[in-house]
Amino acid sequence: MRFKIFFSMVCALLMFMLWPTSGVYADGHCEFADEVIKFGGIAPLSAPGATGAGVVIDWSYQQAEADINAACGVEINGVNYRVEVLTGDSEGISERGQAVAERWILDDGVHAVVGGYHSAVALAVMSITQEHRIPTLFAGPWNDNITANGIIAYEGRPPRVEDGVDYVFRISPANAMVGAIIAEWLISLGIEDAVLIAENTDYGRPAAADLTERLEVAGIEVEQYDVELGTEDFVPILNRILLRANPPDVIRLLVTGETSFNLVQQMAELGVAPTEDTICIAGYIAVDSEQFWDNVPDGNYCVFDRVGITPALFGELAKELNLRYGEAFGGVAPSFVMEPYDSVRLMAHAMDLADSYTDPDAIVAALETVDVNFSQGRYYFEFGSHNPDLPEGTPAFMWHQWPDPIVAVMQYFEQGQSALEAAVVYPPVYETHGTSYIVPGTSP
Repeated sequence: MRFKIFFSMVCALLMFMLWPTSGVYADGHCEFADEVIKFGGIAPLSAPGATGAGVVIDWSYQQAEADINAACGVEINGVNYRVEVLTGDSEGISERGQAVAERWILDDGVHAVVGGYHSAVALAVMSITQEHRIPTLFAGPWNDNITANGIIAYEGRPPRVEDGVDYVFRISPANAMVGAIIAEWLISLGIEDAVLIAENTDYGRPAAADLTERLEVAGIEVEQYDVELGTEDFVPILNRILLRANPPDVIRLLVTGETSFNLVQQMAELGVAPTEDTICIAGYIAVDSEQFWDNVPDGNYCVFDRVGITPALFGELAKELNLRYGEAFGGVAPSFVMEPYDSVRLMAHAMDLADSYTDPDAIVAALETVDVNFSQGRYYFEFGSHNPDLPEGTPAFMWHQWPDPIVAVMQYFEQGQSALEAAVVYPPVYETHGTSYIVPGTSP
């Protein structure tokens, strides 16, 4: 049950990989150069990575590639060039991500790197792409350090430079951006006691540290448990929570992929959460309602953070991409559909603006000053070499960081409910059902 979604995704992927490319050039309206612009696209297609998400991410790359090429590709000096995305399997492991990046650069000759999912992989890849001057646009990883200016990140190597060009950008939010919304919501509910269960990765550890700090400043007690990706049995941890004198007010999961589905289902089966006493925050992957209900049939009333544009705010491009996603996989397109799609489109757009796919400095300059709309909204970068002085109090991660990713707190309140119908409970500006939380057993 937990993994059947993976096999259905693979089957759907095989069909849809053929669909966009067949007939795209049949009308002959595009004349392309022999050279091809190559992007390296990161996706966790094998365990212990989030394989279900990886299949979807790869599908998103192919959709963007097809849409770009159907519009005659990227025009450089009056010549049209096809775009090709070479998807590399990171397996969710930093060393594997490094190896993929090296192969792309040294063997395949990629001109840019896009997408991603796991923070550990992004931190490993960015050291390689920075060294080789490959424009890189992450869409998925959350670790603050990916865009923090002046940091020493992976293996002691500083990807940021004092004099020179920084080639790394991000359109997914930083951990601190997501943590701030979750913390604000929990504080507004008046909770006093929280449990965090976090994966032992470059996503889980800093996300837990950031949320803990925010909650403790507000006087909320925090207890944390660490887990490894790929873990299937969480009963020992959950039993420890059950043996507490008083149940926690909330359990926040900072765990990705199939591991998170296992954890939420076991938590629900044992009666740990969601209950009248304890809020279940299942994590952002729960926004894929088709996967969620297949793997977590007892997860009704779980809360999840939706990163990216909410269905109520979908524009025409988002609606079209969501329609394709629904036909391929069912459910509502999550952020890890739209983010990688937009990363391909945005990088191609920057090359078009730069009038080059081989001049990395020109492409970076175009990205820094870009102003364009794709599926998740208007893309621009407030801080970079074009505007290098971050005002006092501005987080360092805002360097080459898209400042406007939407983060909302949502909640299921009916078994098998689509994410399109789930309630947005926070922030108030996006609230859809007149409440900031739905107590299990009730309706809004």
